[in-house]
Amino acid sequence: MYVVLLTYTAPLPEIDYALPDHAEWLARQFELGRLLASGRRADHRGEVLLSRPMSLGTLEAALAGDPLLLRHLAHHEVIEFSATRTGPELRAINEALAG
Repeated sequence: MYVVLLTYTAPLPEIDYALPDHAEWLARQFELGRLLASGRRADHRGEVLLSRPMSLGTLEAALAGDPLLLRHLAHHEVIEFSATRTGPELRAINEALAG
């Protein structure tokens, strides 16, 4: 699994202008089953995405299509982790229980 931290690098008015396109991109990622959760960081400096388990290459390819990144309005950090404990809602994707 991955946590993706998006950090805005442009003024908020520019971010707000691009958000409808970014929201469409997010909706598509959810439709494709790539994301479990997304939301704006409390400090309004960016966003957090939680992905399903997949290859890093698949995730990076998906991120490459994010309008915020394409327009150089944000940069991202990908944090990979193996879920060893989850709540019941995420048990089906718990990598430690898979197999």
